[in-house]
Amino acid sequence: MSELKGKIDFTLFVSVQNANPNGDPLNGNRPRIDMDGYGEISDVCIKRKIRNRLQDLGARVFVQSDDRSDDGFRSLKERAESCSDLKEQFKNKKKADKNACAKIACETWMDVRTFGQVFAFKGEEVSFGVRGPVSIHQAVSLSPVDNISMQITKSVNSEATDSKASDTMGMKHRIGHAIYRIMGSVNVQLAEKTGFSQEDADLLKEALKTLFENDASSARPEGSMEVCRMYWWQHAEKTPAISSAKLQRGFHIDVDEKRLAKKHRDRPKEFEDYKIEWNVEGCMEPEVFKFV
Repeated sequence: MSELKGKIDFTLFVSVQNANPNGDPLNGNRPRIDMDGYGEISDVCIKRKIRNRLQDLGARVFVQSDDRSDDGFRSLKERAESCSDLKEQFKNKKKADKNACAKIACETWMDVRTFGQVFAFKGEEVSFGVRGPVSIHQAVSLSPVDNISMQITKSVNSEATDSKASDTMGMKHRIGHAIYRIMGSVNVQLAEKTGFSQEDADLLKEALKTLFENDASSARPEGSMEVCRMYWWQHAEKTPAISSAKLQRGFHIDVDEKRLAKKHRDRPKEFEDYKIEWNVEGCMEPEVFKFV
């Protein structure tokens, strides 16, 4: 596997149509909305989807959802101990070489060398952490969103009873329409420490392009979320002269008022209702992937 060629920055614009992209468990699982009314998707949620896609693309993943487990293990501790080299290190207890443990974990699981991981399990005296090179921002919608709620009922009993119980009432929440912006980067210095390679970066790019494949659920019906456009910069330098912050500020995003007037709309309802342009003087041009 070859070393990472240079620092990477990326930006995705994803659409949500009548779906709940990331429910807030502290707010009745309603879609996350900030104090200004803009929709949010947590970085943890985005990383979960990336891990799922990496798994689909054949990579070994350490942090797997129970419903997507491909090795039969139901806990991180079981999965860690299934690695014979890592288990051998654990036997040394407090004398274990933590750098060697981190190296083994990074070589074994792609998501560890990508995002990092804390290895600390009950009953194990060995604990260590890995700092990953890939960082993801929480996604924020381009415009304020409306949280739409629908009352639902369950018309069958959960358990057998002598008579049919009254219907159980519940709520289902969704976003009518929104475009979210996801930003991230890959740090070369950290990639050198974890062994994150150019091949890993190429696989990450493919995972981002198809971020919502095999992600359908009741809250996110098939086709309700999709990647509309993706920008990918792979710089020649480890530390480019243009910072990630300045690069991301190079986006100019406006609502296409003429298009809205033509469509007789008072707010954006499609990705094409936005005018998105990028320009930073002195910075390399990105690869742009258009899916809509």
